[in-house]
Amino acid sequence: MDKRHPPATAVGGFSLLARGEVGTMRVALGIQYDGVGFRGWQAQPAGVRTVQASLERALAKVADHPVGLTCAGRTDAGVHAVGQVAHFDTRAIRSTRAWVRGGNAHLPPDLSLSWAYEVPDDFHARFSATARRYRYLIYNHSQRSALWRGRAVWHYRPLDVARMHAAGQMLIGKHDFNAFRAAECQARHPIREILELVVWRQGDGVLLEIEANAFLHHMVRNIVGVLLAIGVGDRPIEWVAEVLESRDRTQAGVTAPAEGLYLLAVRYPQRFGLPAAPTSSPAFEG
Repeated sequence: MDKRHPPATAVGGFSLLARGEVGTMRVALGIQYDGVGFRGWQAQPAGVRTVQASLERALAKVADHPVGLTCAGRTDAGVHAVGQVAHFDTRAIRSTRAWVRGGNAHLPPDLSLSWAYEVPDDFHARFSATARRYRYLIYNHSQRSALWRGRAVWHYRPLDVARMHAAGQMLIGKHDFNAFRAAECQARHPIREILELVVWRQGDGVLLEIEANAFLHHMVRNIVGVLLAIGVGDRPIEWVAEVLESRDRTQAGVTAPAEGLYLLAVRYPQRFGLPAAPTSSPAFEG
């Protein structure tokens, strides 16, 4: 048997390569998708359209063997991505250009590959990441927009951006974010470190951008829900600190809708040589 091309390992009826097998290489991918038409990232039972399943089918056609993807962070149904990152192992000899162009040839219009890089075996899309950055878009106008449907959340009440930004600064640093995570969150602990949180207005839109070492399930959307209540004046700026200190999810109010959320970028150590974060991001004009 040729040790450079070992047999694949059977898992759940599919043949997947084991990490570190002789003759395999690890490939990292940059991924973009419009989340409206997907039931989130994670593969689900047959017939459910997900980002992971769509990508694995496309890449399997390029690799000529089944592909199993691991992503930097699973996104919920309706959440978009500009700079999602995933990796897979393969024994196929392909150029990085071939992975991107071949994969895109088999992908639907609302999902695409931005880049592909060969990475060392110790690279892991999730565990090697040092930070993730998200952006949340709010269309702040008295009337809803047909063009921003599914791409931004409509909020008809005027928002005070200065109040929202000031409140957000109270969340920067390392804290117990138990009050901001979903009940079904499976993270081992609620400690996360927010590195930056900014809120600004752009025309009829309000944008929130947040970067942290990692996020809990629904953490960004729950933070947005709190800041919206502060932005319309229903709650004082100090309320965000009270919610944080409570460590009680029931104190944080509503979870903001998924369609306004974009995974902008995932940060990795320079030694992996991956591309910088995308330069173009979703934004409002004006």
